[in-house]
Amino acid sequence: MVHQYKNNGYNIVLDVNSGAIHVVDEVTYDVIADYEENTKEELIKKLSGVYPEEEVKEAYEEVTELKENGELFTTDDYEDYIDGLADRPTVVKALCLHIAHDCNLACKYCFAEEGEYHGRRALMSYEVGKKALDFLIANSGSRRNLEVDFFGGEPLLNFQVVKDLVAYGREQEKIHNKNFRFTLTTNGVLLDDDIIEFANKEMANVVCSIDGRKEVHDRMRPFRKGDGSYDLIVPKFQKLAESRGQEKYYARGTFTRNNLDFSEDVLHLADLGFKQISVEPVVAEETDSYALREEDLPVLFEQYDKLAKEMVQRKKEGKDFNFFHFMIDLEGGPCVAKRLSGCGSGTEYMAVTPWGDFYPCHQFVGKEEFIMGNVEEGITNLAMQRKFKKCNVYAKPKCRECFAKFYCSGGCAANSYNFTGDINNAYEVGCELQKKRIECAIMIKVAEAEMEG
Repeated sequence: MVHQYKNNGYNIVLDVNSGAIHVVDEVTYDVIADYEENTKEELIKKLSGVYPEEEVKEAYEEVTELKENGELFTTDDYEDYIDGLADRPTVVKALCLHIAHDCNLACKYCFAEEGEYHGRRALMSYEVGKKALDFLIANSGSRRNLEVDFFGGEPLLNFQVVKDLVAYGREQEKIHNKNFRFTLTTNGVLLDDDIIEFANKEMANVVCSIDGRKEVHDRMRPFRKGDGSYDLIVPKFQKLAESRGQEKYYARGTFTRNNLDFSEDVLHLADLGFKQISVEPVVAEETDSYALREEDLPVLFEQYDKLAKEMVQRKKEGKDFNFFHFMIDLEGGPCVAKRLSGCGSGTEYMAVTPWGDFYPCHQFVGKEEFIMGNVEEGITNLAMQRKFKKCNVYAKPKCRECFAKFYCSGGCAANSYNFTGDINNAYEVGCELQKKRIECAIMIKVAEAEMEG
């Protein structure tokens, strides 16, 4: 499978199965488009009114050489591999601990309903968290590196338990020869010097929730009484980012239909000094006024293109920053299993509620049909676990022929379920945005290679 597109003056050709990227001239671009359906003579005749015959011949021979070298029109050899993946022993490597089903903000797009997740307000006890860490260790097999995200709601509402669980985890590392990578997701309201000091010592990553420009942020992330939170959190997040050397954190935002010009919010965060930025599309019910719609896609595509071009320019000027959705590894990328099956929700990764129930991931929490077990009994819904183990790009008809499948790994199972009722389907708007981001990410890599060359 080959994917061709033009972006920022580059003619880019992606060989999907090998991952090879080619930047070509116009004649080669057009030859590739019709190469498999035409002989050399037919191509020469077809393109005779556009290019000189010798140029078409030369391009045809170059394309043929690339094909023979396994860099173009390669076959998909991964499907046989994935068949055995579901039969592997399940190794759990990451948990999302819902340390607080409560929040001090009232974000309008919050899928967690101000932290309640369709249920009740609650704080996770130390005992429940301890049993969750014990479960992770016991089910991690020979894997040494384990990941735990303190999530909410707002986890800093239960900060003492966060500290206690980190301390417990550090004790267990020595006993079981494990290494915990703790992360924290926070809205910043309660952030202070002591918490920053603790995070810098213990947290491998901190996700800072901020949506961008003041008017955008305050509209969607107010306090419950209606006041905006921008002025309070910005200096705190700036201090945190600087204290971490502008590494191992994200200024993480959400854009909605209220700010389709979201590239301005990304650049606003960059201008505030943040070097690690992630601003992502909202996932919301179609009836929500702020939900993204199919008719918004052309504008959003333009925004991604605009952002990508600006990032190339800022790189040239020495003012570069990282944008999460444009970060892509063209040399190796993740392992084959990860490329085919994605985040590992419901198998390698699970969410834990304050009272100890397991769900496939944080976005399924509150949908009781997806409860997989609990910290007392472990995984009891083995049928659900197996269903998620079989969730991969070949189980999804819409993914099989998509050029992006080895980059997005089939997309988000929760989004697929929420919009189609099936984890093996696809959320169409999300897919289109993902494909555009991948195209922009590849273009940026091409431009950077040109700068270096």
